[in-house]
Amino acid sequence: MDHVDQVLVALRRVIRATDLHSKHLAKTTGLTAPQILLLQSIRDKGEVTIGELAHDISLSQATVTTILDRLEKRNLVYRERSKTDKRKVHAYLTDEANKTLQTAPAPLQDQFARQFNDLQDWEKTMIISSLQRVAQMMDAQHIDASPVLDVGLLDRSAATPDSPGVYADKP
Repeated sequence: MDHVDQVLVALRRVIRATDLHSKHLAKTTGLTAPQILLLQSIRDKGEVTIGELAHDISLSQATVTTILDRLEKRNLVYRERSKTDKRKVHAYLTDEANKTLQTAPAPLQDQFARQFNDLQDWEKTMIISSLQRVAQMMDAQHIDASPVLDVGLLDRSAATPDSPGVYADKP
């Protein structure tokens, strides 16, 4: 196998691992990785505004609001206006969300982050540089992306079976 094929196989494995983990999350919790990360962020921060959540998980405030809307419909979160500053709205977990988080598998990026943080600084820099170069070679450097390892839509509850790539199970 030549070098190009080796790179393409490695990229495909990363994509496939992300896809399989996303499907596992959906199957075990009915939630996407961004939804779980959002719930975890609310749990960890306590009283938190939507803007703080967006910053914490590196998503736009509009995306976080959309995800919160879906989670609220599923009785996993609720929002309340701040008692001290009426301009702010805080998100809170329901008991059902806390139960879901106790049994939810860890997001894929948690495992990655632990192993990445154990690397030497030079190795981290080399990986970052290489991946940035690969993104540039694939003309993907301008694609907006968050550090959430998930495929497809950020909130699958908005998806339909006709949405490209969302329900596909191709190796």
